[in-house]
Parts: sequence; C-alpha cells; structure tokens
Amino acid sequence: MTDQILIAEDEPRIAAFLEKGLRASGFTTAVAKDGHEALIMAQSGDFDLMILDIGLPGKDGWIVLEELRGEGEQLPIIILSARDEVRDKVAGLEGGADDYVTKPFRFEELLARVRVQLRDRRLPKRQEEIVLRSGDIVLDLLTRQIRVGDRLLKLSAREFTLAETFLRHRGQVLSREQLLSQVWGYDYDPGSNVVDVCVGYLRKKLGQDYIETVRGMGYKLRS
Repeated sequence: MTDQILIAEDEPRIAAFLEKGLRASGFTTAVAKDGHEALIMAQSGDFDLMILDIGLPGKDGWIVLEELRGEGEQLPIIILSARDEVRDKVAGLEGGADDYVTKPFRFEELLARVRVQLRDRRLPKRQEEIVLRSGDIVLDLLTRQIRVGDRLLKLSAREFTLAETFLRHRGQVLSREQLLSQVWGYDYDPGSNVVDVCVGYLRKKLGQDYIETVRGMGYKLRS
C-alpha cells in the first residue's frame, strides 16, 4: 500500500516542490494550506506521516502539534521550519515531533528522514524495500552500499541518491527537472547542467549499458 503524506505548508512553491518529489518517490500526497485544515486532515486517520511547517496561518504549527499530541495522536510528524535556533528544535522535539528539518533544505535529506520514520513505525512490513534491485545492480539503503554483480562501487552521496532514484523508477523515463528536484533540491538552478554531469559520472561507474539517454526527454534505467 502506498504511504500517504500530509504536507502542511502555506508557501505554494515549497508545497509544490514537496508534492512533486514525494510523488516521484512513490508516495501519495495532500496539502493543507493553514493550521486549521492541517489539524482536521491529520485527525482523519488517512495519513501515514505529516510534514509540518511551524509558520502556518490561522493556527500555527506549534498549536497543531500540541493539539494532536494532546489527543494521543501518534501520526509521525516532521517539522519543516526556517527557525533554526537550538531552542526551537528542542521545543519541537520535546513537544512531540519525531524529527525537525530546517529550511533551506535538500530534498534528499528530507526524503531519507521520511523513510526512516515510516520504516521505524512498521519495519516488519517494509523490510523488502531496504534493498533495491535491478538486474545485477543491488543497492542497500541501510549500509549505503551498491554493487553491480560482484563489484562494490564507491559513489558520492549525490551519486548514491541518483542511483536510488533510478532504481525506484527503473524502466521509467525521468526528466532532468524531475532528477534535479529529487536529488538536488528546490533551490538549485534549473538551468544548470549538473544533472547531465552527475548522470555521466554514475554511468561510468555502473557501466555504459545501464542508463539510457532518451533524446529530448531525459534518462531511464534499463529494466
């Protein structure tokens, strides 16, 4: 079953970026644009995790968090906030948040934290997702290792996340824009050729036959 993520965020650009990245990673998403809506949606029981902005209009994130935990709601909550003072992080975690991520952020880090929270909640049901495979490529998300046949590859953190993205969408064509938002984050220059450069590095390490260039569309991992 697909995990459903509630995004409580009033900034349209950030909300849209999160939706695009999470959906590309296999999640279902919904957006709450203010605190009242976020509280009602979180109480519905329809979601597996909430990403909560503190600076919400109507009812701020602190109150949403306090009311949910006061009701005994165990929904995993990751605070996403521009407030980066230690006292804010401590207040969020002591108030019942499961994690705290500061803006600006990299999507790859937030995605890893989302997966950790979901995995910790029901590890026995999701163990098969810890290892991703495609042909003779094996990527282990816990050990952060990737093998091609009996070759253990040495990848940078960015190359590893790129490889993970391809493995999660093997056989699908991924545009440069999708890869940029998924791997580099919403604040990266969309005119940069960083995607093509990194794909080139990864292709050399995996082997030339694994990643296919689809002219005018993007790249795909051959299934």
